[in-house]
Amino acid sequence: MTGKISRSILLVAVCVLLCCSALFLGVLYAYFSEAQTAQLENSLNLAARGVSQSGIFYLQGLESNCRLTWVDADGTVLFDSEADTQTMENHAQREEIQQAFANGTGESVRYSETMTQRTVYRATLLPDGTVLRISASYATVFSLVMGMLQPIATILLLAMVLSAVLALKLTDKVMQPMAQLDMEHLPEKSPYPELTPLLEKIRGQQREIAWQKQELADKRLNMEFAEQNRQEFTANVSHELKTPLQSIMGSAELIENGLVKPSDLPRFAGNIRKEANRLLLLIEDIIHLSRLDEGCPLQPEPVELYALAEEEVRALKPIARANNVRLTLEGDAVVIDGIPQLVQEILHNLCDNAVKYNRPGGQVTVGVTGAGEDAVLSVADTGIGISPEDQSRIFERFYRADKSRSKATGGTGLGLSIVKHAAGYLNGEISLESAVGVGTTITVTFRGKRHTEEKTQEGD
Repeated sequence: MTGKISRSILLVAVCVLLCCSALFLGVLYAYFSEAQTAQLENSLNLAARGVSQSGIFYLQGLESNCRLTWVDADGTVLFDSEADTQTMENHAQREEIQQAFANGTGESVRYSETMTQRTVYRATLLPDGTVLRISASYATVFSLVMGMLQPIATILLLAMVLSAVLALKLTDKVMQPMAQLDMEHLPEKSPYPELTPLLEKIRGQQREIAWQKQELADKRLNMEFAEQNRQEFTANVSHELKTPLQSIMGSAELIENGLVKPSDLPRFAGNIRKEANRLLLLIEDIIHLSRLDEGCPLQPEPVELYALAEEEVRALKPIARANNVRLTLEGDAVVIDGIPQLVQEILHNLCDNAVKYNRPGGQVTVGVTGAGEDAVLSVADTGIGISPEDQSRIFERFYRADKSRSKATGGTGLGLSIVKHAAGYLNGEISLESAVGVGTTITVTFRGKRHTEEKTQEGD
């Protein structure tokens, strides 16, 4: 770019110099041509008066730088200051002579064969009917240029050198602010107004690049997080599947080798059935969670949230009674746009956890209410509570806040994870409030509902 600007400046300087030189020569040539013509006219007028008074004697005694020719009325040359009249041809056909005989004055210009000399003729009619002509030769523009070619070339060369030096310095001065631009930290104000659109475009591209870099970084973090989750999930699944299988294989091996007393066979068979059932539940939860991850399309339909919660409370009453926990349902009849199977999964896992992780004589309250355009499902218990450090992780797969109690209750560690994914599929939001030794309240807010009359049902 610097070289291009320098060449452009140099070319402009040379063109300006040539144009100025041509204009100067043209004006100078025109000025001197007019001065020479005026001088020639004056000389002709003086010579005409002298010839009118003294005749040929005046011409013979005259010394002049111009050529004077006296022509008779029939074109015969009577006198010529530079040639012998005996050898000169008749001048009656000369343009300036004809004009003088016709109009009183005449003029013409003739050029040499090489176009290096221009001869100017002026003629005037004398009182006696003869014509006096004066002529002078001058250099043409071409001759003038050829004569001045060397000094013009010298001046042109010096001007080109000077222009080149000035162009380089000017280019460096012009380009310096651009060369000092920090593309990572563009100035708020452009050094040149013409650069403002370019800088704005660069800023836009930098913002887009930064956004794309951030997007790629986020995707990379998400991929790393997903890969970490996959590895953890694989390890946890392997561990969770291995535990009941080992128990089943151990019991089966003892029975197969005859190491179990006949009286203990029911207990070992029951253990095999219990671990097999635990394994089946675990596999079903994994399959169900995988389907939620894949986002399998399900057709939404109106779901009576209160009625579904009533069914779930009724189904869990035996378990609640066995754990000495009072299960209560209260709220309003609310219809939401959802998937019955997923809503049932949310209800079952929340209520099941609230009962299993409660204390004897505890309370579980299931609430269904409407809030504006939303439907709110809440499950509150007076159980053991969740510590603050565990609250951010309880919705992770296989994460257990109380691992010893989870083993005792037979949980798979996937219940709350299923709740989270099912709520997300239904465009629901989950909130958690818990305190150790006080209890836990988990709330799921569904978007879009229809509200009817209030209902209340209490458990045993």
